[in-house]
Amino acid sequence: MVAAPSPRPSPMTEASPDTNADTDPRPHPRATWYVPAGGTFEPWAPVLRRAAEQDVVLLGESHDVAEIHRWQLHAVAALHVLRPNLAVGFEMFPRDVQPVLDRWVAGLYDTDGFLAAVDWPAIWGFDPALYLPLFEFCRQQMVPMIALNCRRGLVSAVGCDGWEAVPDAAREGITPPAPASPAYRRYLFAATGGGAMGGRTAAAGADDPAFARIVRAQQCWDRAFACAIADHRARLDPPPLVAGIIGRGHLEHGFGVPAQLHDLGIGRTCVLLPAIAETIDPAAAAGLADAVFRLDAPDRPTS
Repeated sequence: MVAAPSPRPSPMTEASPDTNADTDPRPHPRATWYVPAGGTFEPWAPVLRRAAEQDVVLLGESHDVAEIHRWQLHAVAALHVLRPNLAVGFEMFPRDVQPVLDRWVAGLYDTDGFLAAVDWPAIWGFDPALYLPLFEFCRQQMVPMIALNCRRGLVSAVGCDGWEAVPDAAREGITPPAPASPAYRRYLFAATGGGAMGGRTAAAGADDPAFARIVRAQQCWDRAFACAIADHRARLDPPPLVAGIIGRGHLEHGFGVPAQLHDLGIGRTCVLLPAIAETIDPAAAAGLADAVFRLDAPDRPTS
């Protein structure tokens, strides 16, 4: 079993752990990173410089918060300056729209035509205005965009019946995932309320066979994102730095996508997350990410 440890060692941390750090919540100043592995606060630039030395940088998000997408844009722009050989992968796009992304970057669509060609309302239920600055940056700078996702039908099939029941031809080029660690199962159990969604009764625990459906579905997404990143890097020489625009639930504590990337041989991966709270709890943040950036108060979520 491949386990994503919590806390996980950071490939980016230069500072030594602060063994005298207070375990109570600490003020988290705006425009600073908190680096859990060192228990330190750092300005914007040093963390991004270290991130640019990795193979993959995963920028977590809550999908409906505009300020988070602005932060992602700023991070992607900084990474592009530091590593011009950059590609950006997006969770919201299924693989079969990759040709549309390529044509968008090539300047062959206007915005309305692009959103129609990817069938935005069907693939992603959030306001496209939240993401358009990222898409426009990629087009303006001719940064390749990678469709990371798979079709929901594959996720449903894997969740219900497992990978063994899905023919190879229907797997969209995605390989079965490394098994979920016990810690990841517990994380998912807590995050989903035991899978009590859509009128379903909650499972008794993370190891309850009734909860396996949720784990299989989540890991289908995790593996899809990781395979798309690995496949893109493998096609190019030299391989680019890939920045991933992905929901934070697929990234936290090194579970999800980072664990699957490691299983695919990509270990130089870092996770960067946003935060809006004025304080940060070092104990709760241990192993959460390589660094957590304090944002300004966000706009109201877009419905």
